[in-house]
Amino acid sequence: MQSALAAAATSLCPQVAFSGEPGPRVQFPTDARERVAIASYPFRNFILGAHDQPSAQKMDLKDFAAHCGEKFNIRKIEPWNRHFPSTDARYLEEFRATVDKSRGAVVNIAVDGDHSPYAADAAERAEAVAFSEKWIDVAVVIGSPSVRTNIAEAKDSKPDLDRAVESLKRVAEYAAGKNIVVHLENDNPVTEDPFFLVQLIEKVNSPWLHSNPDFCNTLATKPEEYAYRGIAAMFQHAYGICHVKDMETNEQGQVFRVDMTKTFGILKHANYRGYCSMEFDTHGDPYPGTAALIAQTLHYLGSTAS
Repeated sequence: MQSALAAAATSLCPQVAFSGEPGPRVQFPTDARERVAIASYPFRNFILGAHDQPSAQKMDLKDFAAHCGEKFNIRKIEPWNRHFPSTDARYLEEFRATVDKSRGAVVNIAVDGDHSPYAADAAERAEAVAFSEKWIDVAVVIGSPSVRTNIAEAKDSKPDLDRAVESLKRVAEYAAGKNIVVHLENDNPVTEDPFFLVQLIEKVNSPWLHSNPDFCNTLATKPEEYAYRGIAAMFQHAYGICHVKDMETNEQGQVFRVDMTKTFGILKHANYRGYCSMEFDTHGDPYPGTAALIAQTLHYLGSTAS
């Protein structure tokens, strides 16, 4: 399966242009609305999962870009890997054709796996690298310029920077050969602390490995001062994707609200020019929540654009 994916990926080019220098050269739009994308993750109750039975109440992932165009006048999407019903070549070609027909585009794939790149077990680390490589191949086939890969927890080790660096160097080298950017997100508070990720990115030292700053994940698990320092550090290494949230609600019902003026100010100060993916992540209907995030993002991108 993966060899077939790799072959298909080799025959297609992602949306990356080069100027003769090593490193990615994604052509990001400058218009505020064109910089906005919508993550499929908040709509997981409305999209068929990888193991779901077909349902009239749920849409296939390939139709999500058209759906977002109808609902939000936004056709750029960030699909979650667990929403892909298949990664075989036929489905991925159908997916890309359907997205293209809707005049949409994939700007990033959010990839979550179960194998840890810092595990003490070398076989476990190899599985993590192979999993990331598989989704890099998927990104090429569907025309995504990047993937966000996660740092899963290991059963046999606490987060280990050196082993993570070794694994992510391999992932970045593979990504470079495919012209795909790899992003790391401040998501899991144990394994994806923003300062741990910054150390990891700096030690790998590859133009193909960058950060995916999330506006609220760290704020929901760490003190406010720490969280905003973390988001600022992440934006110094951001390239193609960030996750826009204005709040999160944890399992205990606590609500954590983002200072949007401050966070978009951090984004501007870092001269970030990539995409802003709407990721409504609290209780309630994701449709009005996403619409509100889009309105706020357009306001701040418009008022802070230089």
